[in-house]
Amino acid sequence: MTGGRRLAALALMSAGCWPAAAVAQPVDAASRATVERIRAAPAFRRAEAALADGHDRFVRDIIQLTEIPAPPFGEQRRGEAFRALMVEAGLTDVTVDSVGNVIGLRRGSGPAGRPPVVVSAHLDTVFPEGTDVRVRREGTRLSAPGIGDDSRGLAALLAYVRALDAAGIRTRRDLLIVGTVSEEGRGDLRGVRQLFADRRDGRGIAAFFSVDGLSPARITRGGVGSKRYRVLFRGPGGHSYGAFGLVNPAAAMARAITDLYALPVPQQPRTTFSASVVGGGTSVNAIPSEVFVEVDMRSEDATALARLDEAFRGVVERAVAVENESRSTREGRVTATLEAIGDRPAGETPATSPIVRLSAAASAAAGYAPTLDASSTDANMAMSLGVPAVTIGSGGTGGRAHALDEWIDVAPEESVRGLAVGLLAIVAVADQPDSRPRR
Repeated sequence: MTGGRRLAALALMSAGCWPAAAVAQPVDAASRATVERIRAAPAFRRAEAALADGHDRFVRDIIQLTEIPAPPFGEQRRGEAFRALMVEAGLTDVTVDSVGNVIGLRRGSGPAGRPPVVVSAHLDTVFPEGTDVRVRREGTRLSAPGIGDDSRGLAALLAYVRALDAAGIRTRRDLLIVGTVSEEGRGDLRGVRQLFADRRDGRGIAAFFSVDGLSPARITRGGVGSKRYRVLFRGPGGHSYGAFGLVNPAAAMARAITDLYALPVPQQPRTTFSASVVGGGTSVNAIPSEVFVEVDMRSEDATALARLDEAFRGVVERAVAVENESRSTREGRVTATLEAIGDRPAGETPATSPIVRLSAAASAAAGYAPTLDASSTDANMAMSLGVPAVTIGSGGTGGRAHALDEWIDVAPEESVRGLAVGLLAIVAVADQPDSRPRR
């Protein structure tokens, strides 16, 4: 390892501090007062009643959307169905953009041209084409791949719009309701990247809500960034017996994985890595000419992630050099190529931001104990661009996200209680004066 690469690896341990992954969030008096005023108003009471009255429709939307397969890059059918539901819910200017995001507008009462508040959920799931996505129901428990991540979030957006219309509530700012594509896996936030690119890298957005997950107590204000690589190791190959002694790309890959796991990383900001997928070779009795490993690296802090990225590149460089020094290169040398297969930006919304404080106050008003944490969602993009953003849950309970037996419980009382938290936070933020500095 070169001196610079070694210093980069050691510097991982000295990266700046970051809050714990989940911390209790006290509610300040001003935010509490704002939220309680909105919540006590007759119009919002009507909206809550509309959420309850429309709960059966909400559940039907969840089931309908879940049963349309939507792997990353294959969301078109679900997008078409969501577009029809958005039109039916009364949104205007409903469009599908160049990558497949479905976008609808709910006009506010303020001056035209002010940046809107975006409320989004993602259309895609982690499951490949061909997965059985039929919903199984046992009482109030619904089970199917992707039903909580993020079909319930999509249905929540529709429920919010219907409730606001039923109650006659017009927020000061426009609400831009968005179903994004390719949030999961190799989709790498493709949809939300396009959304922000089309709006001058966030200058045309006042605030951003991602509705992803369930818990109304969990407010995600930190965006966990990630870098993902497919590292292809190549060599001359040969017969396992007759060419014994030649360089072997599998040995270089093994050293790279081992040395990756020897890298020191800070606990705060939380920084992680994983060698996740390996493959290659042709036969048990042949030295492989190609092998590969896929690596995922994450951090809550952009600087720590950059340091880990630099250190990992050094690990690969050194593993190749050691293999070429250790065995014969008479038929050729081992090489390594890094292909980027994911690059999610890290970011954060300050705990003092109105969107964080008002979301926490909305959660507390419904009797939850709000916490702040960091995760990897569509909100990463907003945070990285300085747009006030959080990810909030759509309510209810559930489990086994990203598993074939993923489930949610739609018992009406708890389900509606959680839905109302998100609606209250959105209304509170969309009614705020414009305090965001112009860029």
